[in-house]
Amino acid sequence: MGTMFQARGLPSGVSPELFGQERPDITASIHQAYVDAGACGLTTNTFGGTRFKLPADADVHAVNFSQVQVARQVADKAGRPVMVMGSVGPTGKFVKPLGELDFLEMVQAYEEQIRGIADGGADLIVAETHYDLAEVRAVSVATRNVCDLPLCLSMTFEQGVSLTGTPPLTFVDTAQNLGVDAVMVNCSAGPAQLAELAEVMAPRLSVPLILRPNAGLPVLEDGETVFKMGPAEYAEKMAKLPVLGAKFLGGCCGTSPDHIAAVVKAVEDMAPTVPDTGWSGVVLTSRAVSVPIAAGGPFALIGERINPTGKKVLTEELQRGEFSQAMTFAKQQLDAGAPILDVNVGAPMVDETRLLPDLVLRLVERHTVPLCLDSSNPDALEAGLAVYPGSALINSISGEEGRMEALGPLCKRYGAPFILLPLQGKKLPVAAADRIAILEKLLEKAESLGIPRRLIMVDALALAVSSKPDAARECLETIRYITQTLGLPTTLGLSNTSFGLPARELVNTTFLAMAMSAGLSSAIAHPGAPGFSEAIASAEVLLGRDRKAANFIENYSDWKPGVASGGAPARKKPSMEGLPEGELEMAVIQGEKELVVKLVNAALENGEKPFDIVNGKLIPGITVVGDLYERKEYFLPQLLLAAEAMQAGFAVVKPLLEEEAEAEVKPVIIMATVEGDIHDIGKNIVCLLLSNYGFEVVDLGKDVPAATIVAEAKKRNAAVIGLSALMTTTMVRMQDTVDLVKEQGVSAKVMLGGAVVTREYADSIGADGYADDAVGAVREARKLCETREKA
Repeated sequence: MGTMFQARGLPSGVSPELFGQERPDITASIHQAYVDAGACGLTTNTFGGTRFKLPADADVHAVNFSQVQVARQVADKAGRPVMVMGSVGPTGKFVKPLGELDFLEMVQAYEEQIRGIADGGADLIVAETHYDLAEVRAVSVATRNVCDLPLCLSMTFEQGVSLTGTPPLTFVDTAQNLGVDAVMVNCSAGPAQLAELAEVMAPRLSVPLILRPNAGLPVLEDGETVFKMGPAEYAEKMAKLPVLGAKFLGGCCGTSPDHIAAVVKAVEDMAPTVPDTGWSGVVLTSRAVSVPIAAGGPFALIGERINPTGKKVLTEELQRGEFSQAMTFAKQQLDAGAPILDVNVGAPMVDETRLLPDLVLRLVERHTVPLCLDSSNPDALEAGLAVYPGSALINSISGEEGRMEALGPLCKRYGAPFILLPLQGKKLPVAAADRIAILEKLLEKAESLGIPRRLIMVDALALAVSSKPDAARECLETIRYITQTLGLPTTLGLSNTSFGLPARELVNTTFLAMAMSAGLSSAIAHPGAPGFSEAIASAEVLLGRDRKAANFIENYSDWKPGVASGGAPARKKPSMEGLPEGELEMAVIQGEKELVVKLVNAALENGEKPFDIVNGKLIPGITVVGDLYERKEYFLPQLLLAAEAMQAGFAVVKPLLEEEAEAEVKPVIIMATVEGDIHDIGKNIVCLLLSNYGFEVVDLGKDVPAATIVAEAKKRNAAVIGLSALMTTTMVRMQDTVDLVKEQGVSAKVMLGGAVVTREYADSIGADGYADDAVGAVREARKLCETREKA
């Protein structure tokens, strides 16, 4: 859309949405060109239509309404069915803990936009080109709050993950939990690369798939940005996508009406091959990980330790609003192999509605495993779901009066699977028949509320055999019925079984093996309990779910009786090879902000020099983080967390550094998004990292003219100028700065970056350097500073 508007006179730096509002004739002509090409859907000119992208005085509703109306009028005159697809793009902001924005603030901003799109007459809402899973969830929640239009969610991926570390399958799992009508991958790559993503998404994909690739990667020719993949080649490659399950095909950057016309012709006699996954179960997700739980395994452990019941120290800390013990329990359970953590802050004199989301944010900031939110307070659960970036598990919904009505719709809106507890009234149902009867009623109620089965797993209800001798046998019978007849995954609170008995671990592990044989999918238990991990691993082999005993051999080849051994972790941990041994360096690497500050102060008290602390500990730590990021073992959340920890430590020594070396001059880097481009999230990340590596960063913001950039570089005697652009239509403005630097004899080196920029493009316009991410920008800036000093 931006390219088409640019060709029709869009002024530099002007929002396409506002330009389209002023010139509806131009917007209509663009839509008409694609209708004439044979398109069956038109994406509206509303991609940047939130309060965060439009000018402060813009009427968000009016802008979106008017642009949808233009598309609606063109579609209605087409003489055939043409859908109007309301485009909803990223805000350019991050929600907490990655940014400063509250999740509900983002939801409200999207509600304003989507209300205008719906009122304008759109047929469906399409979230396009998103890079953070939390923002995708915000679009979904906002859409469901505002209208009942069908919803398609999309993310864009580079090298197999999104900017914030979400794999394609985890995106699909989360989107389907949210109840979307379709999922889409668009932008960032050509048809061949999107074909690879479609294959990754296939194992659990159950909704229609839309693929909208670019026409290859952009190149610069005669000062113009062009996509070299022509209509014929594009259509040939697109024709391979329906056999991978793509039901809808389209185009993103560089795809003209001619490209669409060619695709229409190439696939007119084709039908999609929709994959039959055979998947049945629930999937929990974090921003970076999926944990499927199904009757056929693999078995999933839910770590139970973050629960104040019977834990005096944890209770007292929660009452003071502190999380030290909770975070320790989290790490211990993860080290023991738990793929999911149960989180419960329900203690006397604790405000759960405040504390549960606070602890969730702290855990999300530090760890990547999915969470299970455990509370009897619906308001606390909603507050926790609002800050969680994926699909958390809710523990639990019972037959208590009004509980299903309160929590069922909440779980549906937030895409949160939940545990169904067969309890009703004050009497505990011991017999399997009684549990099943309660369960059937609860499932009927859930169905009446429109809650899909994919969000439901069942607690088979483990009761103490010390007081109810038949409880274990009846529990096993319940598990078999749920698994074989209902086809739902199961869980239970394992330690309940052995209550009141000696040698509880022996009873628990024996019952666990029996329950797994009956079909138990998961358990809420202490992963570090003696014999527990061993029992799970052994049962997986005996049940034929650990093929060739590969996982068992990997984790237990050195096992000795009486020595605990953790199970396999939910996600591959970063390699520790070559990491520094110092505690302060490791605190930076792990993003432990409070610990970094404590260790820096301790080092100063021990007489260490400020420069030695920075150059010998803080800088090496953040350098390792950069290496982990490049190896795709760390992603943006971990990168930002470590950078903040580094900044916190540097803030302690900064005054002392200034006292010791007032004459020291840091290299100055001028950073700016070029004129006409209003995207700055990537630039902001680069600025943060550069400042942590000892540069003085002057951030001029976005939509900055070349003259302003060069003038500031001369004024500050800058060593490097960093230029960013996200749009193919604005990257050409980078040459303005490069030329002006040379024309005025400025000594600063010019470094380019941005999603559409390539090293070849940087070389072609005479730039001195190029970086494809924030870590690369630091390395390139250092190299350019050395080159400048030698000149």
